[in-house]
Amino acid sequence: MSMPPVLEGRLALPVIASPMFIVSGPELVIAQCKEGIVGSFPALNARPIEQLDEWLVQIKSELAEFAAANPDKKVAPFAVNQIVHHSNTRLMEDVAMCVKHEVPIIITSLRAPNEIVEAIHSYGGIILHDVTNIRHAQKALEAGVDGLILVCAGAGGHAGRLSPFALVSEIRQFFDGPIALSGAIANGHSILSAQAMGADLAYIGSAFIATQEANAVEGYKNMIVDSTGEDIVYTNTFTGVHGNYLRPSIEKAGLDPDDLPGADKSRMNFGSGGISKAKAWKDIWGSGQGIGSVNNIQTVGEYVDQLKEQYAQAKAEINNKVI
Repeated sequence: MSMPPVLEGRLALPVIASPMFIVSGPELVIAQCKEGIVGSFPALNARPIEQLDEWLVQIKSELAEFAAANPDKKVAPFAVNQIVHHSNTRLMEDVAMCVKHEVPIIITSLRAPNEIVEAIHSYGGIILHDVTNIRHAQKALEAGVDGLILVCAGAGGHAGRLSPFALVSEIRQFFDGPIALSGAIANGHSILSAQAMGADLAYIGSAFIATQEANAVEGYKNMIVDSTGEDIVYTNTFTGVHGNYLRPSIEKAGLDPDDLPGADKSRMNFGSGGISKAKAWKDIWGSGQGIGSVNNIQTVGEYVDQLKEQYAQAKAEINNKVI
C-alpha cells in the first residue's frame, strides 16, 4: 500500500470523490473535503475560465477557515480534473490557474499528461491519471504521473471493460505506487474490498449525484435513487468513447437504448459538449453500476457517515470470519 504524502493523516476514509461533469462544483467539493474525503471537480465545469479562479479561491478559503475552526477534524485536500485531449483548448490556461493556486492534486484523463507534469510538480502537486488498461497505465507512468486511477467495468463515465480483479493484479506487478480503484463502489464494504484487492483508495462518483450539494437536477438525483445496475447502458454513442449511462435518460431523449449507433472517438469534442443532439452529460445522464446501494437523497455528511459505519462493519465482519 502506498499513500501519497499529501493524503497521509488527512482522510477519514480512503476515498476520492470523482470529478463529474456539471455535477461537481464548489459546494459539493467543499462538503466532501470537510468530511475527510478528497473532493474533486473538472476544470471545464467552471465556465468561463475566470470562474475557475473564483472557485479555487472559494474552495481554498472555506476549507482553510473550517480547518482552523475544527483542529481535531480531518479535512481532506481537493483535486481538479484536467481533460488532456486536443479538443480541450483551455487545457494549458486551466493548468496555469491550478499552478497559481497550487492545487494539491490534479486528476488527468484520456491521454498521458506529458505536457503538464513538470508544471504540477514545480510546486509539489501530484498527478493521478485515469486508466482503463495496462497500455494506458504504462504510458502515464512514463510521463511521470504519481499515481493511477483504475477505471474498471461498472464505473460511471468513461469506464473500461476489465474486472478490477484483473486490472489491479496486473498493474501491481509493475507499479507499487498509489492506486485508486473505480467501478461500482458505493458502500463501505466495497471500499474495504478495493483495499483488499491491492488498491489504496476507493474512487466514488455516482452515489454523490444523489446528494443535496450536487449540482444535478432533481430528476437526475431521483433517477439515481430509483435505478439499479440493470438500468446502466454501456455505449460510445454520446462522446465517441464507451461510457455508462442511465437507460431511463436515454429513453427520455427519444432514443432506443438497445439500438444505439456507434460513434468515432476522433469526433469527441470537449468544446461542444458531445457529438449527439442529446448531449452527455446534460441530457443523457451518466452513472456507474453501484447505484443499487443508493436509496435516498441525503447530504454529503449523512452519506459519508453511512460509508464510515459500513466500512467499520465490513472490517469487523472480515475479522470475525473463520478461515
